[in-house]
Amino acid sequence: MGLPGPELTEGLRDLIRRVQPGGFIFFTRNMAEAGQFHGLVKECADLVKHPAIMTVDQEGGRVARLAVMGERPPSGEDLARAGKEEWFYEHGHWTGRLMKLVGLNLNLAPVLDYAPPERAGIDNSLAGRCFGENPKQVIRRAGEFLRGMQEEGVKGTGKHFPGYTFCGLDPHGDLPLVDRTRAQMEEELSVFQELGSQCDSVMVGHAQFPAWGKDSGPASLNRDIVTGLLKETLGYRGLVMTDDLEMGAIANRYGSAEATRQAVRAGEEILLICHNPACVEIARDALAEMPEKEWAGAVESVEKFGRTLFRPSDVFDEKGWKEANQATRELRQKV
Repeated sequence: MGLPGPELTEGLRDLIRRVQPGGFIFFTRNMAEAGQFHGLVKECADLVKHPAIMTVDQEGGRVARLAVMGERPPSGEDLARAGKEEWFYEHGHWTGRLMKLVGLNLNLAPVLDYAPPERAGIDNSLAGRCFGENPKQVIRRAGEFLRGMQEEGVKGTGKHFPGYTFCGLDPHGDLPLVDRTRAQMEEELSVFQELGSQCDSVMVGHAQFPAWGKDSGPASLNRDIVTGLLKETLGYRGLVMTDDLEMGAIANRYGSAEATRQAVRAGEEILLICHNPACVEIARDALAEMPEKEWAGAVESVEKFGRTLFRPSDVFDEKGWKEANQATRELRQKV
């Protein structure tokens, strides 16, 4: 679940205790300064009875939430243009260090989509975010980013399965259609195939792929794609999550309860509800009304994932935060 501001109200604390979410996703609206934010993350962790996923979009460039409290890391496109493989590792290392210092244990990165030159200028949400022009570049570079971040104890999420590369719309606004054949999709899927074992989680995107049926709906709610393609065909064994269920691609078509039911039946294990706490409660109630056999496997996967997570530290390391931000600035400058 997402939170509306930089501190919890008593009403929000009650909701968290009651709902017991699997984790929290944070945005710049939650961040006044690093010490405050660390305190918020720790308080959220203390309100749930299980190890909580604490996550954020910290890719670099324009999608780097922590930059509101410090330095902005280079973008995927900037790093790709520089082309030095060791800088992708360094980017992952300092990203992991920064996140760990404020108690975040899972990054919603790296982007595994790629940026063919002929697709430049298309508004599909990917501008500046990709690690290369083709799958081979992304596989090498994202692997180095993951290695650097995971060595700091922070887990990584490959996104956006099965691929936003050929989307013509931004799914934040509406549902994109990716009119690629299954044979053509082998190109996008090769990145997830190669990096699947290195990704701790995979995010399934909100795009429609007619190759899996004319009325297949969003990939994130489609069992043939989430379970059939990702888990069975590609053999992915990590955590599987939706992109934000409040994006226009979903919210324009489904209420929170229906999106929740469809996502769980598709095989999703974490449902992202990033903005409205009321939607979190609606989703919890929808799950409570479903037969246990439909969600028990997801709960088991989340519990298994939780056993591998670190908890936020008791005290914020301000000196370490300054040092990691200085290193981030130096990386951006040389890139």
